[in-house]
Amino acid sequence: MQMLKARMYEAELQKREAAAAQTEAAKTDIGWGHQIRSYVLAPYQLVKDLRTGVETGNPDAVLDGALDIFMSAALAQRVGATRSEASASAQ
Repeated sequence: MQMLKARMYEAELQKREAAAAQTEAAKTDIGWGHQIRSYVLAPYQLVKDLRTGVETGNPDAVLDGALDIFMSAALAQRVGATRSEASASAQ
């Protein structure tokens, strides 16, 4: 009975380690070159979301927290990506 418990315990540990390794492998490196937005304040004013391509000419509002246009574009892109993935897998 003890050997059975030990084997079941080992199997559970291996499952958890595999799940943790998979989660760790899915993480991306956070460093230079992985920015989300580009801010240009001179000679002209522009804020561009590099993931979605959304731009605005009012960096003061963005710096004050007006991020709604960027969030809605990112959410729309994510929903569109999941829809296109689902339609591609259905074919």
